[in-house]
Amino acid sequence: FTRDTTPSHVNISSRLFGACESPPCINKCKTGPVDLVFLIDSSRSVRPHEFETMRKFMIDIINTLDIGLNATRVGVVQYSSQVRTEFTLKTHARLSNIVKAINQIIPLAQGTMTGLAIRYMMNEAFTAEAGDRPKVPNVAVIVTDGRPQDRVAEVAAEAREKGIEIYAVGVARADMTSLRAMASPPFEDHAFLVESFDLIHQFGIQFQDKLCGKTAGQEIQNHKLPGSFTCDCNKGYKLNNDKRTCSMIDYCSFGNHSCDHECVSVLNGYRCRCNEGYRLLEDGKTCQAIDLCAEGKHDCEQICIRYTLNEDEKTCTPDLCQRAGAFTCDCNKGFKLNKDKKTCTSQ
Repeated sequence: FTRDTTPSHVNISSRLFGACESPPCINKCKTGPVDLVFLIDSSRSVRPHEFETMRKFMIDIINTLDIGLNATRVGVVQYSSQVRTEFTLKTHARLSNIVKAINQIIPLAQGTMTGLAIRYMMNEAFTAEAGDRPKVPNVAVIVTDGRPQDRVAEVAAEAREKGIEIYAVGVARADMTSLRAMASPPFEDHAFLVESFDLIHQFGIQFQDKLCGKTAGQEIQNHKLPGSFTCDCNKGYKLNNDKRTCSMIDYCSFGNHSCDHECVSVLNGYRCRCNEGYRLLEDGKTCQAIDLCAEGKHDCEQICIRYTLNEDEKTCTPDLCQRAGAFTCDCNKGFKLNKDKKTCTSQ
């Protein structure tokens, strides 16, 4: 087995799950040799039942793989504020042992240091000592529910330059901008945002098809002659230029959404998301600045002063310009504000 010059997003994906060469397409794909590492977010924002669906997602994927020391090897790394290898590429040679090991993972439940985790994966998970094979494609699947608390773009680019093909799967609160910063190009084939953890198990089937090279349920139609066929895509997907694979439609790219702030494409549509300091109203489109003072979401000892951007989008009320939803503290008469800008001391 040797590397060739075929673009990595075609070369690795087709080897990973084996693209369908002729009808009928089947769900069980035969894999070529691949070194696959799951990098899973186990930060405190991931609830226990959500982590369980993340387990199922990984198990769904590996159930379609040809597992073996001479076929596809699988490793799992979990991260939060720290990073921990659950098992390396050379630890398990049987599917049943991998499933058992995944079910025994205990979440770390801390912060979300995704950049740190990617660097660890690059330097530790994809090494000869961990079972990485020099002439076998490296594929990483990152699953996260949040926005990274550190930088990811630079370290992800470094990992891609070393030949690691990265799939980034975001759930619920995840940020598509961050997912694209991590994922390999083309982004429509490598960066995904799933509405909720309840859907990620179902999405696993579609994700398998994406890696399989017959994205999201190609349907064979229009048999004009024996052995001839054309392919179509399920709702929410479009047929790629190769006329065989499908990509999820980026509804936000149409420019006809009415989101106040950020538009996030999801399967069969889009949803709106607000910038920090704002909340999404019931219409699902309009963003309203959060009054942190009125809602008691501050740590001022005495007086909370709210600053909001005026309609001219240049000036603020009362007279200082800070981000929407921000506040400063003040003190009652006879007191002065301390250096911490929160507490007060009698004058």
